[in-house]
Amino acid sequence: MLHRSGKLEALFTDYWSRGLWQNLLRSPRLRSRKHEDLSDAEVYSFNGTAVLDGLRKRVRPNTDAYSEFLRIGSRFGKQVRSKLIKRREQHWENTILFGYDTGFLEAAAWAKNEGAHCIVCQMDPSRTEFDLVRAEEKRWPGWAKTPILVPEAYFDWRKAEWALADAVVVNSQWTLDALVQQGVPTEKIHIIPLAYEAGLNDNDKSPTPLKPDGEPLRVLFLGQVNLRKGIPYLLEAARLIKNIQVEIAGPIAIADQFVVKAPPNVRFHGAVTRDRVREFYREADVFVLPTISDGFALTQIEAMAHGLPVITTPHCGQVVTDGLDGFVIPARDSAALADRLRTLQDDPERLQAMREAAQLTVRRFSLNHLDKNLRTLEASVKWPSTDTLPSFH
Repeated sequence: MLHRSGKLEALFTDYWSRGLWQNLLRSPRLRSRKHEDLSDAEVYSFNGTAVLDGLRKRVRPNTDAYSEFLRIGSRFGKQVRSKLIKRREQHWENTILFGYDTGFLEAAAWAKNEGAHCIVCQMDPSRTEFDLVRAEEKRWPGWAKTPILVPEAYFDWRKAEWALADAVVVNSQWTLDALVQQGVPTEKIHIIPLAYEAGLNDNDKSPTPLKPDGEPLRVLFLGQVNLRKGIPYLLEAARLIKNIQVEIAGPIAIADQFVVKAPPNVRFHGAVTRDRVREFYREADVFVLPTISDGFALTQIEAMAHGLPVITTPHCGQVVTDGLDGFVIPARDSAALADRLRTLQDDPERLQAMREAAQLTVRRFSLNHLDKNLRTLEASVKWPSTDTLPSFH
C-alpha cells in the first residue's frame, strides 16, 4: 500500500524471491516470497542467511526458540543498518523507518541518531500473552508438546524497542491494553488493523454453499493447534453438541494423546497448503477462533471473505460485531461456544444472514482503509518545517 501511494522508498526483508534463487530452491514457501505489485520497488533482502537459518532449523531444531528469534532478529537489524549507512544521499530528517518487533532495534537506533523518525509495529501482546499461555499450561497439564520458555532478555529487547520508537503500532485494542500494562504510554500507541484484499483470488468470490437441511453444522478452525488458540475449549464444545462436524487444520502443537482422545465429530488435518486452506473455507459453515490471545488473527477476515460467520473472543483484533456477522464469547468458555454453535445449527436463516453480513464486514479491512490509517499515522508525526515529503523504509 505504501508503494502504491508513492510512500515506500525502500523495503528490507529477510528473503525475497528472485529468478536464480527461485529456480535453485524449489520451495513453494520461498517462491511465494515476492509480490508482483513490488516488481519495480527498491527491495533489499538477505537470502543467503535466511536459507541457512531454515536449513539449520531442520537439521538441528532449537528448543530455545525465543532466544533464536532474538538472535535472528538482532542480526537482521544489523544487516538493515549496514544498508542504511550506505545511503549517503538520504534525507533522514524526512524519513520514517517502520519496522517490526525483535528485528527493529539496531537499525532504528542508527537511523534515529541520523534524524529519522522510527515506528515499531508490535505484533502480539508480548509478556501478557506469554503469562496467559503459562496459565493455560497449568490448567491443562501435559497438553503442550513443548512448554513455553521465554528468556527475560526477549522481553527486555522489546522494551528497548518501545522506548526507542517515536510511535508503537499495534493491530488491536487487546494488544494496546497489554502494552499499557507493560509500561508503554497510551499516547505513544496507534491501532492499525491488518488488511485483507478480498476478491484477489477468484476462489474468494464464490460464497460457501449453505449446508443441506438436517446435515451437521460444518465448523472450521484454522491456525496453530495449541493452548494459546483455545483448542481444549473447542474440543469440549464438540463434546457438548453432537450434531456438528469440526475440522481442525494447522500445525499440531498439542500432545498426541489428546488428539487421539478427541470427540468422534472432530478431525485433525495437520499443516495444510494454501490451496487446501481455500478448500476448507469453502466447505465450512462457520469459523471458530476461541483464542486466549492474538495480536489480531487475520484468519477472521479471510473466513468472512469466504462467507463464514466467525465465533471468537475479545482477545484479538476487533472484527466481529456480536450477533451480526458472528459472535464474541468470553475466552475459556466452552459452554458459550457450544451454545453459539447450537444457535447456528438450529437457525439456518440466521446463519445465512450472518454469512451475508460477514462478506460486507470484510470491506472495512481493505488496503484502501489501511492507506487511510497509515496517512493518519504519518500526520501524527511531528515533522520539521520543509517542503520535502517523508518517505518510508
